[in-house]
Amino acid sequence: MDLKTLTFVVVGLSFALYIGVAIWARAGSTSDFYVAGGGVHPVVNGMATAADWMSAASFISMAGLIAFLGYGGSVYLMGWTGGYVLLAVLLAPYLRKFGKFTVPQFIGDRYYSNGARLVAVICLIFISFTYVAGQMRGVGIVFSRFLEVDIVTGLLVGMGLVFFYAVLGGMKGVTYTQVAQYCVLIFAYMVPAIFISLNLTGNVFPQLGLGSSVATGEPFLAKLDMVVHDLGFQEYTSGNKSMIDVIAITMALMAGTAGLPHVIVRFFTVPKVKDARSSAGWALVFISILYTTAPAVGAMARYNLHATMTPGVLTGETFAEGNGLNYESRPDWMKRWEATKLIKFEDKNGDGRIQYYNDKSKDAEFNAKVEAAGWKGNELTVDRDIMVLANPEIAKLPDWVIALVAAGGIAAALSTAAGLLLVISSAISHDLMKGILTPDLSEKSELLAGRLAAAVAVGVAGYLGYNPPGFVAQVVAFAFGLACASLFPTILLGIFSKTMNKEGAIAGMLSGLIFTFGYILYFKGIFITPMAENIPANWLFGISPEGIGTVGAILNMLVAFTVAKFTAPCPEHIQHLVEDIRTPRGAGAATH
Repeated sequence: MDLKTLTFVVVGLSFALYIGVAIWARAGSTSDFYVAGGGVHPVVNGMATAADWMSAASFISMAGLIAFLGYGGSVYLMGWTGGYVLLAVLLAPYLRKFGKFTVPQFIGDRYYSNGARLVAVICLIFISFTYVAGQMRGVGIVFSRFLEVDIVTGLLVGMGLVFFYAVLGGMKGVTYTQVAQYCVLIFAYMVPAIFISLNLTGNVFPQLGLGSSVATGEPFLAKLDMVVHDLGFQEYTSGNKSMIDVIAITMALMAGTAGLPHVIVRFFTVPKVKDARSSAGWALVFISILYTTAPAVGAMARYNLHATMTPGVLTGETFAEGNGLNYESRPDWMKRWEATKLIKFEDKNGDGRIQYYNDKSKDAEFNAKVEAAGWKGNELTVDRDIMVLANPEIAKLPDWVIALVAAGGIAAALSTAAGLLLVISSAISHDLMKGILTPDLSEKSELLAGRLAAAVAVGVAGYLGYNPPGFVAQVVAFAFGLACASLFPTILLGIFSKTMNKEGAIAGMLSGLIFTFGYILYFKGIFITPMAENIPANWLFGISPEGIGTVGAILNMLVAFTVAKFTAPCPEHIQHLVEDIRTPRGAGAATH
């Protein structure tokens, strides 16, 4: 059976599993649709949460970022995992105790204002659509490569699947579908990682393989440092970001995790307050399996790529005349990925060989050597998002492993996309229509409105997947920054500040959202042409667009406290409500 047929079989079987689960767990009420009836076991919820949160950015793009950024890519590991600790300690139990369906509903009730609820819906839509753009790009990449169809066809297939189990099953269907997707994605991630670790270091555990030695006896990381240095790149284990930017990105990703609506809503699906904290703990366990493996996957992918494209780098003949891979003899995996236009070769010196050196090297001696060998600029462009997906092919693993990775990538993207689309639909049907515009809406009509909103959201998500504003992990980092700057401070103050009033909350959310979105728009040009050079010298305080959410969060709180000081105080009954939310009743059932 050839690779294409095998991939169709493996992906098709995984799709059948998801659809079967969705039919079995379809929603029959608004409670099922929004929070799975509130009866999900914490271990099951932890696994579903892990799948919901470990998106295409985690499966497809994060190891690719680490592969090219090296040590600097660890900021994503610290921020995304640290955010779950923040969520488990600061938010999850209190929000579950409050007992509402959605984040905007909590904000509307806590700040006694439909205006605050409306602003929260606006923030949620900005965050969710930015996030879902990254997921649908991941869907398009996987389908276009492994099923060898154009990206439009791939997106339509992915949209159809998400539409089926999100719209039919609601949160109940999505929860149990995500459990199946977690099993698929973690198996698909770990199997090739173990194979490659064994091939390179002889260690069955990729986490330990990163610190092991290669066949020649050299430490793997020392060998990788030498390889990338000999190609003019910065050493893999050296830092390449300023300390202030590292701190800002880490804090933005942490607070953003704790402010993501599609993650928070998962803690409304468990029966008791204690279960919300337990779910967060189990989610961390399931997440850590992939996150402790990602650095090894990224490093080994980078090593294999250089060994394939520039064979001389491993034998010390890096700068020899005519060095590089003969283009006509390039491996099959490269030919297949070239068809997706995510890897490109430009023969700048006309010698028919692929020469992969760093165009931006500041090492004069290195530049002189490669130019003397006939080099006229880097000839290979590799999209960061292909590294995990292409890694098994580069390492020449069996076809069934490659097909498994395709199924895992699709599972990761679709699981998060479904969660995001449900959050968008519930915000429109439950918060906007039922909560503000038509309070007398029947449960049946609300359920229909939620499904129609999800259908429209699927269409918008497909468009964003076809016209993505950046590579997957970068777009997702922007979504985390928006959540950090808008919803996180408002939720935090809603739980821990008795005096914060509606005027302060509304002003804070708007200022944080507008500032952060404007900054990202200015430097990254989402949906428009960039208006400024995206270089550190132009950044505010030296903070990149990926980390600016931290500044937005500080601005949010400063504005909120300032406005609250000069407006009417928070009503006394709301202050008692805040005290009640914080009262430690442990394992008791939610009272609100």
